[in-house]
Amino acid sequence: MPLFGIGSAPRCALGYEGDTMALSMREVAEAFVALEKSSRRTTLVAILGDLLARAETAEMERLVYLCQGRLGPPFSAPEIGLQAKLMMHAVADATGCTEEAIRHLYDERGDIGTVAGEILPAEGRGISLMEVYHQLLAIATASGRGAQAQKIGLLADLLRRLSGPEARYVLRIAQGRLRLGVGDATILDALATSAGDPSLKEAIERCYNLSSDLGLVARVLREEGEPGLRRFQARPGRPVRPALAQRVASPEEALRRLGRCQAEPKYDGFRLQIHRVGDAVHLFSRNMEDVSGQFPEIAEATLRQVGAESAILEGEAVGYLPETGEYLPFQVTVQRRRKHRVEAMQEAIPLRLFAFDLLYADGREFLTAPLTERRAALERLVTPTPDSALALSPVLVTDDATELERFFDEMVSEGLEGIMVKRLDGAYTAGARSFNWIKLKRGYRAELADTVDCVLVGYLYGRGQRARFGIGSLLAAVYDEKRDRFQTVAKIGSGLSDEGWVKMRELLDQDSVPHRPARVDSVLQPDVWCEPHYVVEVQADEITRSPLHAAGRDGEPTGYALRFPRMVGWIRADKHPEDATTVEEIIEMFRIQRLRATSAL
Repeated sequence: MPLFGIGSAPRCALGYEGDTMALSMREVAEAFVALEKSSRRTTLVAILGDLLARAETAEMERLVYLCQGRLGPPFSAPEIGLQAKLMMHAVADATGCTEEAIRHLYDERGDIGTVAGEILPAEGRGISLMEVYHQLLAIATASGRGAQAQKIGLLADLLRRLSGPEARYVLRIAQGRLRLGVGDATILDALATSAGDPSLKEAIERCYNLSSDLGLVARVLREEGEPGLRRFQARPGRPVRPALAQRVASPEEALRRLGRCQAEPKYDGFRLQIHRVGDAVHLFSRNMEDVSGQFPEIAEATLRQVGAESAILEGEAVGYLPETGEYLPFQVTVQRRRKHRVEAMQEAIPLRLFAFDLLYADGREFLTAPLTERRAALERLVTPTPDSALALSPVLVTDDATELERFFDEMVSEGLEGIMVKRLDGAYTAGARSFNWIKLKRGYRAELADTVDCVLVGYLYGRGQRARFGIGSLLAAVYDEKRDRFQTVAKIGSGLSDEGWVKMRELLDQDSVPHRPARVDSVLQPDVWCEPHYVVEVQADEITRSPLHAAGRDGEPTGYALRFPRMVGWIRADKHPEDATTVEEIIEMFRIQRLRATSAL
């Protein structure tokens, strides 16, 4: 028997309004079915906007999280912690079918949600969205001796109350594979639509960029309206979405755009936000995960060196050799991203975080302040200490191209990626890419100025020896920020070992779908489609125009494509699909490439 029934689910920090909520899980499932069938973004926004408009405030908040496939914001949502095998056990318990029969269906369908949807009755017991949410929360927070059995029992109890369509989406949420084709940008538009005022999108997005919490944004929108969205401020404990940089062809072009500017080293490590609240320190990754426990030396240094009771700093953490001070490559530094054996790895690969920006300190938000003011405040706030895990990033202020080039060469000779060049009077553009920041990386002198972060959207079986692995090449895409879509840019056939290809196929099969995902634009038809989920780093010889790819096509007969692409390293676990290289960046890289070719003649 479950520890407690749905009706007695515990109250949580977010609050629980009980039976006053009106939105049923049946209504949610019907909307999800419509979302899954649609590939037009305007339709997706309209469907989701209508559903959000019908929800009460607390329902709206939870619904937004569930649409993201989680139970809360990315930095604090508990993981449900049930693998497919355990879900099969719960489905068997709830339906009376044997586990062998469930497993057979799962092997055929490849999705436990689809299996439950076929077995459970078409009509459920009229369960509410809030009851579903709180039962999932109870499953996620079950702990201690017998927690696994408790989770299975709670899930089976929930499934007995659900219809087949409802169960399909509940289990997909539990697995983190909702597959609705709805990204954060679509949810932002839908929130504005739910309020009956699309012009609120800018204020809604600003609130999201300052909080990284779409559920909180929904609550502020509903309870306080536009005035609340406009006065919303960043606060320690809620990660700010990172500012992003543009590319240019040369130091000369950077100076033409920025004039006198500040240059900093571009480290090849983890971008982290440090949040101090009294004696507590939280570290957030670039994709908003709380990774505080993984880097204890940075947290300890923050308490010693940051002279503020509350603060938000941003920096880059890199591994180094204490004997020589030499920086370690990202492939080595990335080994520090782990939840176990932290102390052993801390000793093997010590980290140093170079702070480069200040966003908040003791009640004052600095995001709109010019860079010069933010930097001065950062230098006052952080006390340098020899050999500490927390240091200030060195800077050069200049308007001389030769001096900037010399600084670039010095950083590259030290094993760094290159430099960042920043506008002195520029604000911190949270969650946006602007020319306030420009990056110049080692490859800017090469034919293709940089590697490209691509999202995998499918694969082809391949021929010859590769066919025995069941995978021959990967279909990869870049992100169209304006349309919230992924547009193909490459077919990748190299860069992985034999074992890597097998592992990649197994991973992609978990996200496979029977048709082109709603957010993907593609001319090519792979043998297997998959939901945009995994980001990989890709090196190529150059960018070309091609009729075979959709990136930047925009009604033209050809799009942009990577020539001779190959994977570098493995999947970038620190990046979400929306963190991939954008179509705009690809077009800018193509422009830089042509400019360089012309100047070489």
